[in-house]
Amino acid sequence: MLSLRVGPSTSFHSRRFHDRALERRWRLGRDCFLSFSHHRRGTGLGVRSARSEMTTFTAAEEDTLPDGLQPELMPKHVAVIMDGNGRWAKNKGLQPWDGHRAGVEALREIIELCGKWGIQVLTVFAFSTDNWIRPKIEIDFLLNLFERTLKSELETLAKNNVRISIIGNSSKLPKSLLKVINEVEEVTKNNTRLQLIVAVGYSGKYDVLQACRGIAQRVKDGEIEVEEIDERLIEQELETNCTEFPYPDLLIRTSGELRVSNFLLWQLAYTELFFAQELWPDFGRSGFIEALMSFQQRQRRFGGRKS
Repeated sequence: MLSLRVGPSTSFHSRRFHDRALERRWRLGRDCFLSFSHHRRGTGLGVRSARSEMTTFTAAEEDTLPDGLQPELMPKHVAVIMDGNGRWAKNKGLQPWDGHRAGVEALREIIELCGKWGIQVLTVFAFSTDNWIRPKIEIDFLLNLFERTLKSELETLAKNNVRISIIGNSSKLPKSLLKVINEVEEVTKNNTRLQLIVAVGYSGKYDVLQACRGIAQRVKDGEIEVEEIDERLIEQELETNCTEFPYPDLLIRTSGELRVSNFLLWQLAYTELFFAQELWPDFGRSGFIEALMSFQQRQRRFGGRKS
């Protein structure tokens, strides 16, 4: 989740001044970002660090887990709330867009590790329906970043046999972004090593609401009876019906916040939760291993009692 915290203003005039200053700040960030990415041809978004690009997964790498992790106990589906980009940048005296670029780097590493370690589904919370209340200049910047990331990473992800799925309410997304989404989903739809689900314009409440509306319409149309509505039917109408494993085994949230922030509310019913203190750009291999180790040490009873 991308974060930029804004303190309350004390009056109408101070709020207008604050909004204008914030808009200038984000406009400058957008212009610097676009200039940087255009001058670094071959580096996609201009968000790459000195690290190499995502490498191709090999069978040997997939079989090699870090010491202490057991392959039979690996989660099939990991979900991540990527929180702390803005605070990471602020703590380092950098600008917000630097935090978002670093967040892309962190995500790239986790995708690589999931592909190598046999995790089948990775769902990340990129942009919430609640984020639409942010300043327009910030929203435009983040959606532009997402669009450019999809374009620059598509070839590599496709080569690595990664299927990309986008969930959420797309009604407010720019047409150019919708076009890219359709392209990446079509190009990668038959890939099988890892499914990357990106939640954009998404919230758990929205997901349940749209499922209820879909079921209500089916009842109205005479396709089903009210008595036929059950958990299985609701699951089929949720946005996560795009995957064979709609229920995350493990949810990771970074930045020390202890809440799920309106993410996958239905699907998280029996998910194991792991809250990391690191801000998202600092959450890399070691943090991911720690989360997986914690998951493998837990007893999952799903309401039952272990004999």
